[in-house]
Amino acid sequence: MKIRNRHGHFDLIAPFYDRFFGGMRHKPLFEHLDVQPGVLVLDIGGGTGRVAQHVAEKGGRVMVVDPSPGMLEGARDKGLPGVRALAEQLPFPANSIDRILIVDAFHHFARQEMAARDLVRVLKPGGRLVIEEPDLRYTATKLIALAEKLALMQTHFCAPPDMADLFQAQGAELITMVTENINATLVFTK
Repeated sequence: MKIRNRHGHFDLIAPFYDRFFGGMRHKPLFEHLDVQPGVLVLDIGGGTGRVAQHVAEKGGRVMVVDPSPGMLEGARDKGLPGVRALAEQLPFPANSIDRILIVDAFHHFARQEMAARDLVRVLKPGGRLVIEEPDLRYTATKLIALAEKLALMQTHFCAPPDMADLFQAQGAELITMVTENINATLVFTK
């Protein structure tokens, strides 16, 4: 699968991304991720590394995976290694990754079922996959989804139960699914 320029808008906003989206609550996310020193963590759709830098601070070995060269440049500026790839076609061997993190990016994946399959493929047995996404069951998220459609971003938001079904169909086991504010966090293992 070729990386098409459907992510070009991220190259344009990359220099400003951290200023607008840099702040986030980390504690609940990292409790679910359970980062231990030396553990390999992929930050899928990790962009400028705004979340990955905190994984590295906790001692995890982190790799930012993103299709946007501009966003990856921001991650590399933070000293984070990056790989240009799609979630649907990860360049890692099966059963090789301890932890996978996806924050506010799943709705950007063009082929979500294919992405779920490949994410579960690379996750080690007993590993963790943590996804934080805006919950489509809330009006605010529906408005965000509409705005992104109008901006021709080609996004596809899923309600958390539908996302859980998608990953479970690929062999992942749902550990927990919680919603706080308008964000849902789903935690899986294999």
